Amino acid sequence: MSETVKLCPVDEIPEGEIRGETLPDGSRIALYNVGGRIFATADRCTHGEVSLSEEGTLEGKTVECSWHFGTFDVTTGEATGMPCEHALKTYPVEVIEGVVHVTY
Repeated sequence: MSETVKLCPVDEIPEGEIRGETLPDGSRIALYNVGGRIFATADRCTHGEVSLSEEGTLEGKTVECSWHFGTFDVTTGEATGMPCEHALKTYPVEVIEGVVHVTY
């Protein structure tokens, strides 16, 4: 069964930025503002276990892990650059009255 949680005002995630959040179940996620749309993925790189919200850089819709420079498409979670081979888990996002809601 999935739940939806309110996380933060959308204006606290500037375009091109990453914000880390913790879900009620303890999972860490990363929120990304890509062209004014918010996307959410697991916060840990699937290759090096580094926090993408703390150590990653966002360029367009691609987040790059600073440890080994692997990349992911934050809109789909797909691994797009070696050494990353496994996709990031993604989460549905909805902005309601200016607040980011994530279903997990």
